[in-house]
Amino acid sequence: MRADGDRGTKRGPRARHPARRFLPLAIILAGTALALAFGLHRHLSFDQLLARRVELKHYVDGNLAAALVAYVLGYALVVALSLPGGLVLTIFGGFLFGWLIGGLAALVAATSGALVIFLVARTSLGDVLAAKAGPFLQRLAAGFRRDAVAYMLFLRLVPVFPFWLVNIAPALFGVPFATYALTTIVGIVPGTFAFAFAGAGLDGAVAAQQEAYEACLAAAREACTLTLNKKTLINKHIFIAFGALGFIALLPPLMRRLFARRLQGLDKGLDKGLDDNGPVP
Repeated sequence: MRADGDRGTKRGPRARHPARRFLPLAIILAGTALALAFGLHRHLSFDQLLARRVELKHYVDGNLAAALVAYVLGYALVVALSLPGGLVLTIFGGFLFGWLIGGLAALVAATSGALVIFLVARTSLGDVLAAKAGPFLQRLAAGFRRDAVAYMLFLRLVPVFPFWLVNIAPALFGVPFATYALTTIVGIVPGTFAFAFAGAGLDGAVAAQQEAYEACLAAAREACTLTLNKKTLINKHIFIAFGALGFIALLPPLMRRLFARRLQGLDKGLDKGLDDNGPVP
């Protein structure tokens, strides 16, 4: 008969730890693969939702609470599975619920999904990457952690990299959860409400395009087209504003490094002066 201590060793948490650690990641990857295989992400395109805007708006008007819950859960799932369509969902959140409620709903959904994928990536891959990372990657991760707030705000404010990559990379670099959560919430506020506000004017944009199309037909002009896409709602000034905010976010680490280099140069100059002049009597 085996002793209790032996039985505990065999069935202790260490034996189950690897499976528990990688199970959330396996679920996420399986969900992403199934969504892509069935083409669910195609239903999140701007054209698809635009074609169903009247139907969606009618449903929301009669089922506001249920529609809002479904929107938040669906949006969070899209982010957690790293599927494309977050920008379109934000625009249509403003269209369906108004810029304020739609913006708040998109903010809650995007943040929740981002926190889920961050925790999954850190739990499943963080320790593995830290153990196998080379010197360059270790220095990169250390630098990122040192100025995590500034870098995270920059990445959230300026849409240079895909949203899913910005969700996962900080987990692999060892950014603290509290820092990640705070910078995610703060960093996506400007873009979320800007796109929700653009979505709130979707009906007006559609009406303007329809009016221009009918005027073109009435004038018997050639090549009259009726088109509406995301670029109609989003202009370059929005991205210029995001770029300016991102630059402001990077100012603290840039200034700190600039002053650090100047101080190093001053120290070297003083050392050289002392060497040339000899010791001070």
